[in-house]
Amino acid sequence: MELPEKKLSTRDYVVIASLLFGLFFGAGNLIFPLHLGQLAGANWFPAMLGFLVTAVALPLLGVLAIAATHAEGVYDIGRPLGGVFALVFMVLIHATIGPMFGTPRTATVSFTTGVLPMLPKDWQQGGLLVFSALFFGAAFFLSYKERKITTAVGKVLNPIFLVLLFFVFFVGYLHPMGNPAAQTVTAAYKNGSFMNGFLQGYNTMDALAALAFGVTVVTAVRGLGLKNDDHVAKATAKAGVMATSFIGLIYVALIVLGSMSLAHFKLSPEGGTAFNQVVTYYFGTAGHAVLATLLTLTCLTTAVGLVAAFAQDFHRHFPKVSYRAWLALTSFLSFLTANFGLEQIIAWSVPMLMFLYPFSMVLILMSVFGKAFHHDPVVYRVVVAFTTVPAVLDMFAAFPAVVSQSAVGLALHSFQLHYLPFAAMGLGWLVPAAVGLVIGLVAHTVKTRRATALAKVQAEQN
Repeated sequence: MELPEKKLSTRDYVVIASLLFGLFFGAGNLIFPLHLGQLAGANWFPAMLGFLVTAVALPLLGVLAIAATHAEGVYDIGRPLGGVFALVFMVLIHATIGPMFGTPRTATVSFTTGVLPMLPKDWQQGGLLVFSALFFGAAFFLSYKERKITTAVGKVLNPIFLVLLFFVFFVGYLHPMGNPAAQTVTAAYKNGSFMNGFLQGYNTMDALAALAFGVTVVTAVRGLGLKNDDHVAKATAKAGVMATSFIGLIYVALIVLGSMSLAHFKLSPEGGTAFNQVVTYYFGTAGHAVLATLLTLTCLTTAVGLVAAFAQDFHRHFPKVSYRAWLALTSFLSFLTANFGLEQIIAWSVPMLMFLYPFSMVLILMSVFGKAFHHDPVVYRVVVAFTTVPAVLDMFAAFPAVVSQSAVGLALHSFQLHYLPFAAMGLGWLVPAAVGLVIGLVAHTVKTRRATALAKVQAEQN
C-alpha cells in the first residue's frame, strides 16, 4: 500500500522561499534599485512601480509559468515551439545569466564595489584575479551536492545577509538623510519615470533567472518529500509568491533610500558607488567592511544558484557529461569572464537582455495563460515570429557605440523608430507581439472549429 505524500510545513515553505530569495537576490538587486532612487529623485514612486513590474511581477510570473506547466527548466518553457527552439533558447538564457554575463557579474560587482576601495591601487588587477578564484571556488563547493543547495543558501547565507541589510535599513530610516519628495529629478525621469523604471528592471535579469532556476527549485521541493507534479507545482508557486513579495519590499526600501541620499550626495555613476556612499555616511570606515560582506554574501548566493542551474539543465539535456563536470566548466568560465572587468560585462550584457527579454516575457505569459488556448503551438509560433525582428533591432540599438553607431546600426535604429511604436522606449516588440497574439488566437479558433466540425461529421457518418 502506497503511503500518503508528505505535506509541507510552514517551515518548509519558508526554506524554499528563502532559497528562491537567495537565488534571485544578487548584487544587481541591491545596486540597481538604489541607483534608480537617485535617478528618479522626487519621482521615485512611478519609477518604483515600473521597476516592480519587470523586477518582481515578471519573475513571479516566471515561477508561476514553471509551476503551471510542470516544467523543470528553460527547455520546457520553449518546448511548444519545438525541440530545436527550446534547446537554443535554453543555451542562450543560461549563457547570458551564466558564464557570459550574469555569473561573472556576481564576482565583479562584489569586488569592485565592496573590496576594491579597501585595496592599494597596485593590488587592483591581481586582487580581482585572487578574489574571483576564491569566489567561484566557494560557489563550486557549495553547489557540489545538489541536495545541499537548499541548506547552503536558504538556511545559512540568507539569514546572515538579511540581518546585515536590515541593520542598514534600520539606521537609514531612523536617521533619514533627507526628504525623498524634495530631491532633484534627472531629465529622463521627469516625464518617463515609469518606463525608465520598467527598463531598469531588465538589469536584475530575474525574469530570465526565474526560468533558469526552475530546475533547482523543483529539485529542492522534491528533496523535501513531494513527488506528485501538482503538489510540486503548488509548493513552487506558493514559495514564489512569498519570496518575490519580500524582494519587492526590499526594492521599495532601497529606492526610497537612494532618493533620500541625494540630500547629501551627487548623483552617482552607478548603484555600487551609491551604496558605498550610504554605508560610509552611516558607518564611516567600517561601512566598507559592512558593504563588502553584504555584497559578497548576496552575490555568492546568486552565483550558487546560477552555476547549479546551468549544470543541472545541461546535464539533463547532455547526460553524458556529469552534473559536477558541467558545474566545474561553468565555474571556470565565469572566473575567466569576471576578469574582463565589470564595465565590459555590463556593456555587452545589455544587448543580450534587450534581445532575450521580449521572448522571455511572451513565453512566460503564454505559459501562465496558455490553458485558454490549450497551449496550441500555432499561437506560440506566430507570437514568437512577430517578436523576433523587433527583438533583434532592440539588441542592435543597445550595443556599444562600435556597433550601434556604425552605418548599419544607425540605419536599423532609424527603421525601428520610424515603423515600430514605442521603439524609443525600448518596447518596439510590444505591438508586433500583440498583433501576433491576435493572429495566433484567430488561427487557433479556426483550427479548433474545423476539428470540431470534422469530428461531428464523422460521428454522424458512423
